Amino acid sequence: MIHKYELGGLYIVLDTNSGGVHVVDKLTYDLLDYAAPPFADSCPPEIIAALPDYAPEEVQECYAELAALCEEKILFSPDEYEKYAKHTTASPVKAMCLHIAHDCNLRCQYCFASTGDFGTGRKLMPVETGKKAIDFLLEHSGNRKNLELDFFGGEPLMNFEAVKEVVRYARSREPEFGKRFRFTITTNGVLLDDEKIDFINREMSNVVLSIDGRKEVNDRMRPTPSGKGSYDVILPKFKKLVGSRSRDKDYYVRGTFTKYDLDFSEDVFSLYEAGFDQISVEPAVCDPKYDYALTEDDLPAIFAEYERLAARILENDRAGKHFNFFHFMIDLDQGPCAVKRLRGCGCGNDYVAVTPDGDIYPCHQFVGIEGYKMGNLDEGTFDREMQQRFAQAHIYAKEKCRDCWARFYCSGGCNANNYLYQGDILKAHPLSCEMEKKRVECAIMIKAVKAL
Repeated sequence: MIHKYELGGLYIVLDTNSGGVHVVDKLTYDLLDYAAPPFADSCPPEIIAALPDYAPEEVQECYAELAALCEEKILFSPDEYEKYAKHTTASPVKAMCLHIAHDCNLRCQYCFASTGDFGTGRKLMPVETGKKAIDFLLEHSGNRKNLELDFFGGEPLMNFEAVKEVVRYARSREPEFGKRFRFTITTNGVLLDDEKIDFINREMSNVVLSIDGRKEVNDRMRPTPSGKGSYDVILPKFKKLVGSRSRDKDYYVRGTFTKYDLDFSEDVFSLYEAGFDQISVEPAVCDPKYDYALTEDDLPAIFAEYERLAARILENDRAGKHFNFFHFMIDLDQGPCAVKRLRGCGCGNDYVAVTPDGDIYPCHQFVGIEGYKMGNLDEGTFDREMQQRFAQAHIYAKEKCRDCWARFYCSGGCNANNYLYQGDILKAHPLSCEMEKKRVECAIMIKAVKAL
């Protein structure tokens, strides 16, 4: 399988199974509308007749080159991954989203967590529950040495003392188990102060800073309970945190765009101009009944904006002003391992979420959906059958993914979005699929331009 498209003045051909990217001329691009395995010894007359703008001898030569690439398995390469899908099984748990607070001091309109409480009532996680979550991760991690834990909410800094105690407890147990924790925290920044910034920059390997970009965009969707905007409060705090963060620690600012701001490249560059060089601005995925919800009617505008953003990033690079845009970061040399390509994020398999009540769910977006509760820390339960079902939720189990050219980049999409908007973790969410395919095209184009 191949996918070909024109973008950024280039004719690009992606070989789906090998991941090979070919920048070709117009003749090769047009010929691939007709030429496909099995290749004949010479170009069939009907194909030559279908390309009257080119000399027959040029078409013949190009056809022979395509046949040679196919023979070398560089183009139309065979699928070497499906055989691994048959052997996917549940893995040791290596990562956890710890809901240290089901409460929030903002009232973001698009919040999937019902403004912080996940529809279960506002509450903070007791320290003892946090310690049990650490014990669970240690005991279910098998031979995994490096473990990941994300402090999440709501707003985790509303339970900062518990965050500190859980980190201290986890560090105290590392020598006993011969393991190492990598901590992340996701924060809206309202409660940041010098003490919290120092702690985060010391203990958190990564920090996700929630801000939507331009002041007017952020404040429209991310107000305080009183209705006031949050931009002027959080921006200087985020700048201080990033400015004092060591280079060996990761961070990124993470925004959300909606129907209200389809010119979201302006938000990306607003964040860059504010001093951030690790940026993610992602589409809101929500019920189409909301005025701000993205729908299929918005796709042409979204696609055009992704292309505009890609062009602006290249222009920025040429001026020596580089930054990373999360959705355009792609590895064309090695990429993720086979298993990662098949099933993506590990939701419900090697990644789980734990609530303040000690309930275990496949990920943060499944929290509160009773049918997807996997167990409870106090009860000592963990649903291995559900874990196995998620382990087998790979691209070959998802009908629309099997024949999609982008399947090895999105790995079947978000299981939670699939369930919430399609009713089944094995049914890909079409709107998300289309946006992901456009992002992949842009990301590959950027790499191709830089390689030329």
